Amino acid sequence: MDLRFTSEQERFRAEVRSWLEANVPSPSRGTGPLPSLDTAAGFEAHREWERTMFDARWSVVSWPEEYGGRGAGLFEWLIFEEEYYRAGAPTRVGQNGIFLLAPTLFEFGSPEQKARYLPAMASGEEIWCQGWSEPDAGSDLAAIRSRAERSTAGGTGGTGGTGGGTGGTGGTGGTGGTGGTWVLNGQKTWCSRGAFADWIFGLFRSDPEAERHRGLTYFLVKMDSPGVTVRPIAQLDGETGFAEVFFEDVEVPAAQVLGAVGEGWKVAMATAGSERGLSLRSPARYTEAAARLVELYRRRAATEPAGAARRADAVARAVIDAEAYRLHTYWTATRVARGGGVGPEASMNKLFWSETDLAIHTTALELLGDEAEMLGDDGRPPPWLDGFLFALAGPIYAGTNEIQRNVVAERVLGLPRS
Repeated sequence: MDLRFTSEQERFRAEVRSWLEANVPSPSRGTGPLPSLDTAAGFEAHREWERTMFDARWSVVSWPEEYGGRGAGLFEWLIFEEEYYRAGAPTRVGQNGIFLLAPTLFEFGSPEQKARYLPAMASGEEIWCQGWSEPDAGSDLAAIRSRAERSTAGGTGGTGGTGGGTGGTGGTGGTGGTGGTWVLNGQKTWCSRGAFADWIFGLFRSDPEAERHRGLTYFLVKMDSPGVTVRPIAQLDGETGFAEVFFEDVEVPAAQVLGAVGEGWKVAMATAGSERGLSLRSPARYTEAAARLVELYRRRAATEPAGAARRADAVARAVIDAEAYRLHTYWTATRVARGGGVGPEASMNKLFWSETDLAIHTTALELLGDEAEMLGDDGRPPPWLDGFLFALAGPIYAGTNEIQRNVVAERVLGLPRS
């Protein structure tokens, strides 16, 4: 692995930095910060930001140009992410689509599906939420009970082409039903961005007689389809970052099946690999947080040297772990660029980034002491507390850490099932 950037990559970094410095919403330009994206107004403001990036071809730099990208590689995407976090740019409201569904579409989608969904996803015209968890099927995704039944016999679609995903990865598209209609019934919960999203992707049981991990089919569903009911779930701060979604005799064209009928588990695991692996949590998120933690430590050391000294080791550990995650990500990207895959090691990745995030923010709150709980003038938690509350969810979403440890034990280390 060569950690030196080429001259072309350095020029790319400079171009990214220049554009972000001129366009990221900021108080100095009277354009920011944007309202919380877990509110209706904030959601639309973030959608507009996605459109601004798309118009300048920055929203999906590693995608092929035909879908709104720049055809850049994995390393250019990582460079972009580094500059994006350095600039303090807004949270990506379209991340469920861009970072999770898009790589799956590139691998399993037909050419028609890619052309239909990817440009609208990249521009923010259509925002996606994830429909996996159910009241009795959280970490045990194979226990889902939401069902899909054919209402009209349909054929199968052709094999899709190849393409580059979020991190520059590609694959051959799968086959899915393109004739007839499916009828969906059931309930999904904890759907991030579900209160305001335009589309939902998720798993439904299409063969109730099949084994747990079989007979599942992956559907793409418009949220305003007749029979879809969205009930927002308020968080502790009162904002609706989640929703539960009910399906009652929802008719979905077979062309909205992603991958082969009955092979939804395979498709979903590709999405989960993106969620736990390269796509969702770029290392820049952690290196920037670690840098802010160091600055906080320096300020506290000047005013409360004894208290800060007690946290010196934790601050050092945060910096080391953030850098270790950055290097590991570049190592993984190198492997993928050479034709390899992420595989079950993605579970190790997920364990590391979720626990690193929580450790960084816990250390920050310890440094701040009582000040950590003081709300801002707008009544909202300050950045470190807000980040801590979000980090608490890290060991849960993308598959609980308890489940990920089982995956690591069985599929990486080869240990027997308990």
